Amino acid sequence: MAMTSTKISGFAITGAGVAAAYALSSVWPVAGALTVAVVLGIVAGSTPVLTDEHREAVARLTKRLLRAGVVLLGLQLAVPAVLALGAGTLAAVVVTVVVTFLGTLGLGRLVGTRRGLTLLVATGFSICGASAIAAMEGVVEREDEDVATAVALVTCYGSLALGVLPLLAHALGLDATRTGSWAGISVHEVAQVVAAAGPAGAAAVTVAIVVKLSRVVLLAPTVALVGAAERTRRGGHTPLVPLFVLGFLAMVAVRSTGLVPAFALDVAKTASTLLLAGALFGLGCAVRLGSLLRGGGRALLLGLLSTLLVLATGFGTLTAFT
Repeated sequence: MAMTSTKISGFAITGAGVAAAYALSSVWPVAGALTVAVVLGIVAGSTPVLTDEHREAVARLTKRLLRAGVVLLGLQLAVPAVLALGAGTLAAVVVTVVVTFLGTLGLGRLVGTRRGLTLLVATGFSICGASAIAAMEGVVEREDEDVATAVALVTCYGSLALGVLPLLAHALGLDATRTGSWAGISVHEVAQVVAAAGPAGAAAVTVAIVVKLSRVVLLAPTVALVGAAERTRRGGHTPLVPLFVLGFLAMVAVRSTGLVPAFALDVAKTASTLLLAGALFGLGCAVRLGSLLRGGGRALLLGLLSTLLVLATGFGTLTAFT
């Protein structure tokens, strides 16, 4: 009976956190429900209201929500739409993701940030922000503070990029298609991509979203490769390819058939966001604010350097390949 009560309290606490995150994100859409959820989790975890029993209940729920949310994320990706971008744009996307990911790992060693934090920042900045961080955190050794810090950096520097990129695009005389492509290939979160491409018009936004989703396609192989490396590093104690990554790929295949009705896709998109918001709220609850603040300076520098890297690489590859 006590276990059932604990489960109920875990669902209730997480549900309340997600509801609050959605309400607050409607006031500041650029932040997104995922970012707000992790912030609320940190706040909730720093109060004496949550007992150790509550924290354990939320933690048990977190991993299930995370994996289910990543699987459903695959339904947002249709391979034919990505292929329609053309070989040049796709080559630019792949090169930008690879250079940003590996470059951020190198920058992390240079700056001196923890390995777990560096991996999460590299994934979030090169692929798709908080969703990518949530997917990667399950296969790497990291501190709870690393997840919260990486999500905070995505919010901070993604918001900076969405303000700077339109100004740079205008100064460089870029047209709507090129502006949208640059936003999609360089800005961290989907909401931030839309905001960055918005000043160039609806056509730019459409291109930006498709280019952004083409980066998301690379989430599964990136997580699988890092998971395999971690498996070797830990002596074979983790799955070669996590099941939720296979589920993600299966959902991409389902979406690519074109048989899934639009209303089902809308439901799946909302459900994925809810699940990932719940997972990030739970991760936030495990964070100790003091530990989070102590590593702030180096993390901020890493986020700045990684943002400059993805912006420069994205523009350079688009110029070279398209």
